[in-house]
Amino acid sequence: MSPKHVRVLVIVLAALALAATVIWWLTRPKPVAVVVQTVATGLVQDTVANTRAGTVKACRRAGLSPTIGGQIVRLPVREGDAVKAGQILMEFWNTDRRARLALARNEFAAAQARANQACVLADVARRNAQRLRTMKKKGLASDEAIDQADGEAKAKAAACRAAQAQAEVARSRIHVAEAALDQTRLKAPFDGIVAEINGEIGEFVTPSPVGVATPPAIDLIDRQCLYISAPIDEVDAPKIRAGMPARLSLDAYPGRIFAGHVRRVAPYVLEVARQARTVDVEAEFDHPEDSRGMLPGYSADIEVIVAEKPGVLRVPTEAILEGDKVLIFHGDGEALEARRIETGLSNWEWTEVIRGLREGETVVVSVDRKGVEPGVPAVRESVEP
Repeated sequence: MSPKHVRVLVIVLAALALAATVIWWLTRPKPVAVVVQTVATGLVQDTVANTRAGTVKACRRAGLSPTIGGQIVRLPVREGDAVKAGQILMEFWNTDRRARLALARNEFAAAQARANQACVLADVARRNAQRLRTMKKKGLASDEAIDQADGEAKAKAAACRAAQAQAEVARSRIHVAEAALDQTRLKAPFDGIVAEINGEIGEFVTPSPVGVATPPAIDLIDRQCLYISAPIDEVDAPKIRAGMPARLSLDAYPGRIFAGHVRRVAPYVLEVARQARTVDVEAEFDHPEDSRGMLPGYSADIEVIVAEKPGVLRVPTEAILEGDKVLIFHGDGEALEARRIETGLSNWEWTEVIRGLREGETVVVSVDRKGVEPGVPAVRESVEP
């Protein structure tokens, strides 16, 4: 081959190499930007949360309704008032019952007076019989007179006891009249806040028919004790026990987490049409002062801490792909590596790594981004704290 042909061949090969380089440069995979996090140790918890929004409830809440019908004549309280146990909240027309009570008290007073009179006569008869027995020892009284005096004393004593019994019957009539009068008054069974009043002075109120739900005349709430009730999926319910710690959150207090614990797990499953079967779980605040100012009816969530491990190797749960794999970031421009790991405890935030990773390695958190796949070169966008 002549020198001229060699030069031509070299030029052609160089041109081909340059073309190949340009093609590779234009068609090479472009690095994707990823969010990464360094693998480190920390706390991992296994938690269970409610499937639908829960509700803040009062430990004591009473819908008070009358046992008899009547016309409202007195409403000494208003909605929002704080009341004490035993305080009258609503009173119906009861003039007739108050009159019966006054009559019963007068009859009792009269019966007491008659009993006192009968007992005084019985005491006089007893002393008279004693005097006759003393006189008999001196020969001044006959047996017939003594027998007559003893009989009269016993009869008067029996009359005294009968009068006293009649007085007790009259006293019982007072209690009956008082009970009848109390039926016309709605009283607070405990200290609380009047949440709602259904009725105005002059209106007639009737008791609820059996099996028919009607609004209560007075809705009374004890706001000193609040708790949260929320539905937990039946699959998670067996893990939960009373006393387990929980994190409580309310939409009305965004960004705040309250410490609490499970106080009750319902012993039955709720079956609601078109919804998953759930179990009601109740949680109360560890510090009751945290619930001050909260209103019953607020929406709330419960996150029950079923188990926890401090100081274990962990990765963000969002970094784990299907099949318990993570993407390892080796450095800017380096290809991402898929690696299978063995996991332990897990929640929505952190997952324990039993094996497959070392402390200090870096994993990709933004695995749901387009183009983030094993073997693709990547560049660090940011590092999660």
